[in-house]
Amino acid sequence: MGYDYKFFGLIFHSNLSLPGIPTEKNTAEKWDVTLQLGISPDTGGKDVPAEELTYVSSDINEKGEPALQIWKVKRGAFVRMAFEDGTQFWLDHRRENIWANWPDHLPLENTTSYLVGPVLGLLLRLRGVICLHASAVATQDGGVAFVGSAGAGKSTTAAAFSRLGYAVLSDDIVAVEERDGAFYIVAGHPQLSLWPESVRMLFGSEEALPRFNPEWEKRRLGIGDQGTRFESRALPLQAIYLLADRRPDAAPSVEAIRPQAAVLDLVANTYANKVLDREMRAREFDVLGRLATAVPIRRVFPHSDPNRIRDLCRVIEADLIVVKHSTQARS
Repeated sequence: MGYDYKFFGLIFHSNLSLPGIPTEKNTAEKWDVTLQLGISPDTGGKDVPAEELTYVSSDINEKGEPALQIWKVKRGAFVRMAFEDGTQFWLDHRRENIWANWPDHLPLENTTSYLVGPVLGLLLRLRGVICLHASAVATQDGGVAFVGSAGAGKSTTAAAFSRLGYAVLSDDIVAVEERDGAFYIVAGHPQLSLWPESVRMLFGSEEALPRFNPEWEKRRLGIGDQGTRFESRALPLQAIYLLADRRPDAAPSVEAIRPQAAVLDLVANTYANKVLDREMRAREFDVLGRLATAVPIRRVFPHSDPNRIRDLCRVIEADLIVVKHSTQARS
């Protein structure tokens, strides 16, 4: 008994139903990762060596507590993630099992939000998957990723494209897979996370979308709601748009970036990059170097007025035509 889900090309088997996330038909009854929610793992009791703190988030709450801390447990047999609200996750060394527990007063929606965000991001990175801090949509010719730091407008841009009929591929985490010299975006999960001001701008009112949970400001756009669509297939990576600082009337605008400069931007915007060891960082740099040579990468400057998001979409659409023609000319 249980519930099967598909995230980033992996089948997850959960003991509890994940609120708001559609299940996956799994006739093979095999899975890549097991979710044991509401359960803590047996890490060996008192004889276990002291945990080693490996990461502390720079984001701090009103009490001065970090939003997230990560420990190595039992010399790497487990990784433990502890969030500021008391929610905890463990990953085993094979990255095939995830455990989670949380305070009684918190809803399962809260744990699910962590799971499909930072927890899966860490799991993928530790499994060797290159992940960009990005959102992505599907076009007729592949997938397009919008890369940027927190607050750059990745999810808002993807949501704006979804309002124009584009299917959403992933939000916040874009997993990239290399196959025979080509790069693909692997589909994430069918939802977008939006701040109230973005919801108000795109849908007329911040109440048009529900909160992830009553204590969070962010709203949840389930793909399928508001006329949106989800693309579950892995698609060729057609182009990457790096979201830069907003500008006044000269924006929105797009400019090409040389591969050497693009690599540095991509490295700075990989997901969970502070938890990688030296070997994983070296591999990441190597893969991103090949990606920057194979995939067109642009820097896009949104307008200082966020309400001109549709203009940004039109500029990117026009540039995608240029990208398509240049790609055809090279081939």
